Amino acid sequence: MELIFVDPRALEENPDKARRSKSNPQSDALLLATIKAVGIIQPPIVAAQTSGGNGYVIDAGHRRVKQAIAAGLEEIAVLVTDRAEDGGAMRSLAETLAHEPLNPVDQWRAIERLVALGWTEEAIGVALAQPLRQIKKLRLLANVLPAMLDQMAKGDMPDERQLRTIASASLDDQKEVWKKHKPSKTAPQVSWWSVAQSLTKTRMYARHASFGDDLAKAYGILWQEDLFAPADEDSRYTTDVDAYLGAQHEWMANNLPKRGSIVDASDYGQPKLPPKAERVYGKPGKSDHTAMYLDSDGKVQSIVYRMPSPKKKKDAGGKHQEDDEVEMPKARPDVTRRGMEMIGDLRTDALHEALGRAPIEEDTLLALLVLAFAGQNVSVASGSPNHPFGHARIERHAVRLISQDGKLDFSRDTLHEVARAVLCDVLSCRENRSASGIVARFAGDATGADNFLPNMGTEDFLSCLSRTALEAACTGTSVLPRPRVKDTRAELVKHFAEERFVPPAALFAPPTEQVAAWVERVSRSADDDEPEAELTDADMPVDDEHDDSALDGRNTFGGFAEAAE
Repeated sequence: MELIFVDPRALEENPDKARRSKSNPQSDALLLATIKAVGIIQPPIVAAQTSGGNGYVIDAGHRRVKQAIAAGLEEIAVLVTDRAEDGGAMRSLAETLAHEPLNPVDQWRAIERLVALGWTEEAIGVALAQPLRQIKKLRLLANVLPAMLDQMAKGDMPDERQLRTIASASLDDQKEVWKKHKPSKTAPQVSWWSVAQSLTKTRMYARHASFGDDLAKAYGILWQEDLFAPADEDSRYTTDVDAYLGAQHEWMANNLPKRGSIVDASDYGQPKLPPKAERVYGKPGKSDHTAMYLDSDGKVQSIVYRMPSPKKKKDAGGKHQEDDEVEMPKARPDVTRRGMEMIGDLRTDALHEALGRAPIEEDTLLALLVLAFAGQNVSVASGSPNHPFGHARIERHAVRLISQDGKLDFSRDTLHEVARAVLCDVLSCRENRSASGIVARFAGDATGADNFLPNMGTEDFLSCLSRTALEAACTGTSVLPRPRVKDTRAELVKHFAEERFVPPAALFAPPTEQVAAWVERVSRSADDDEPEAELTDADMPVDDEHDDSALDGRNTFGGFAEAAE
């Protein structure tokens, strides 16, 4: 390397220089003022001409040479170095990046030119201190339609999301869209939103796929990597939606559980269950069914549902209750009917856990038995003409207490096991014909079943709460209510992901006014010797939109419902 003094006007520009667009005028003015005041502090780098001339070609320092000429300098100091194999392209790019920032389009094109000159992506990343993923991303942007790049170089730049969509599209698609949206004299600015919308295609991500490489190969699915996504997530995707959904359906067909079926999803991504099916939010039973479906993202989801038992025909002596009273409009409740059904399922599971595992005093256990048989879902064989077909199948538990010769023969432990099993069969908080009413909540409160309730801070349950209830759930947390309900719900779901949330409406202890009303009704019924309707959770205000009498078996089965599961 040699330091010499030359006339800046005699230097030739490098045809492979990194900067193609105009630099910032303010930066050029500042550089000119500095050169006039103190001269050029860092000499430009030049190399001898390889075309046979005696002059020099600028490798780095084009702006310094240009401003030296503008300042009227007769000669400047330059460093003469040997010509690089790539024509000085990497040196020019690295030097330019260290001074006035390059126009993004120039940077993209410079990276692609280095690859054309023999540089590998890994070597470029090491030289520029950039990760390999970033180099791949810049190369992808460099291969956008040249006409679009020229427009971007003028300062008309799309945002990150639009640029991501444009760069991911094929050149043929870009050409077709550019014909419709290229700038004109009357509209010099490009509507990049319209361009991106025209090039947008539905993406199905590999991270949502349940099928493996064998099915992907069978359906001809080729994964593409989204270089704009965070590097720590699987961003592979395909735009072949039909092939992706076909592979997902085949996987579901090959992995259906017992009593499972594949169902369609609605426009909102919710499964279409069979008519009269009831979704199960608690622990599934042996007779429950599983529905598998694809949500709006193409991800395999499954839910458990329960089909109602066939209705028993009533004989000529059956009575139908008629209600001639006109119901007044009901205010929208904090929890919808679907939410109450979820609470009922979760309460029942928690109650059964408490009855099966929690310590229970003997006196309490006997009291629970009385409460259980007082449940409105229990029918005991009786000589009363009002219940000719009522019966309760408790024999399968009672048989454990009888010896072969028909005598009572049991241990204390066996008695406790049978008592707990009977309580589990009888007491229920489900919002269907098996509901025990308020007595099941008394039992849950007495056994501490609140401690067995699961975390209800999920998207599925919180979607059943009103705005008022959601904002109340924010109390005592770091979550602040948002203007939109769904944003508040999303933040609560994140907050309760590691914590346990149980709303006051889901606790077992019933409100005092419900207890007082129940006591009054039962006392009046005992005095008048007439059957009265039980006060239950269903007596609370319900959303008319979700109020379906078919879900409330008490309206159709009366006092003939059998014990809960």
